[in-house]
Amino acid sequence: MRTRLILVILLFCCWSAAAQHAAITVADEPVNLDQVKQQLKKYQSCSLPTCYVPQLEHQAEIAIELLRQSVVAADSKEKVAIVLDIDETSLSNWAVETHDDFGFIESDLDWCITLRCGKAIASTLLIFREAEKDKVAVFFISGRRESQRADTDANLKTEGYDQWEGLYLRPEDHPKDQTVSQYKSGERAKIIDKGYRIILNVGDQMSDLVGEPQGDHSVKLPNPFYFIP
Repeated sequence: MRTRLILVILLFCCWSAAAQHAAITVADEPVNLDQVKQQLKKYQSCSLPTCYVPQLEHQAEIAIELLRQSVVAADSKEKVAIVLDIDETSLSNWAVETHDDFGFIESDLDWCITLRCGKAIASTLLIFREAEKDKVAVFFISGRRESQRADTDANLKTEGYDQWEGLYLRPEDHPKDQTVSQYKSGERAKIIDKGYRIILNVGDQMSDLVGEPQGDHSVKLPNPFYFIP
């Protein structure tokens, strides 16, 4: 009896101590930022269909099929073109993103551009080569600054984007209140003014794709690593 009583007392004490130390959690607390970063790294490196590279490849396959269909349907005398964004669409800046722990440090991105550290996104390079094969003009529209033209040009060519029609970069004196979508749609208008019909527009941000005029088809690539409104 004495042994049973001691056991009951011990169990009660343990339960009481556990109850006293139980944490009261926060309802609907967002996922911890460090956990999100780990999820992003896993997403970028894994090979499941729901991971980054397979999703890039899937979107590129869609873009290539739309490109082929548009070329077949186009008049033989018509000037057709595609538009590609650069950062995280044509070139990956993963090295600087992880270096800065997913924070945006403009001087580090500038350093990356100066060192021409961007690596070709293989699936987008396939889109580029399909356009090249079909004699479709390729234009790049980027939010990079005009002063970065030489390094951007060289980085693109080194990574396999060797022949294209035009590279549009943001003027140093661009209006500070101009949104990305306003800037990019304005540059697309310039391409159309040259007599081209844009049959495909590819970017990693919706701000690369929205606004008028648009391409006949727009394809968004995955990019959960940063957001440009």
